[in-house]
Amino acid sequence: MGNRIGDGRTAVERKSERELTVTRIFNAPVRLVFDAWTKPELFKLWWAPKSSPVPMLSCEMDVRTGGSYRIVFGHDAANSRAFFGKYLEVSPLARLVWTNDEGGDEGAVTTVTFEEEDGRTQLVLKELYPSKEALDQSFVGMEDAAPEQFGQLDELLVTLGRGE
Repeated sequence: MGNRIGDGRTAVERKSERELTVTRIFNAPVRLVFDAWTKPELFKLWWAPKSSPVPMLSCEMDVRTGGSYRIVFGHDAANSRAFFGKYLEVSPLARLVWTNDEGGDEGAVTTVTFEEEDGRTQLVLKELYPSKEALDQSFVGMEDAAPEQFGQLDELLVTLGRGE
């Protein structure tokens, strides 16, 4: 991890034709960062980019191996889009793996790892797509959204850290 600690930037990289990686160092202990990814009431506060014109309507998460999630965006139920899938692996404070089933056969598998060093957390999010075309479609959105989302998570972690 060395010199990347504390730079506060989000790196979005295409690792192969089918894999995308997003890396960020958060100035917060792993416990707080993991909570922000696994507690719906916290997840709702940072996941939707503020620049997005479409708000998050609901967020349901059963964070356990074999559990499921469903996140709905839209202005009302009639004009909404759901993102949903299953948790394949949940290792508290270390690793989350889930499917993105709304894309049918084109859905990615997402793996997020959490590693704490000196009170800071390195987060690595990897998305593995079934095809180059599926990644091509997703990459454009991730390049813009991920830095904004993770910046919002940074702000939330500061607030959560104060509350301790």
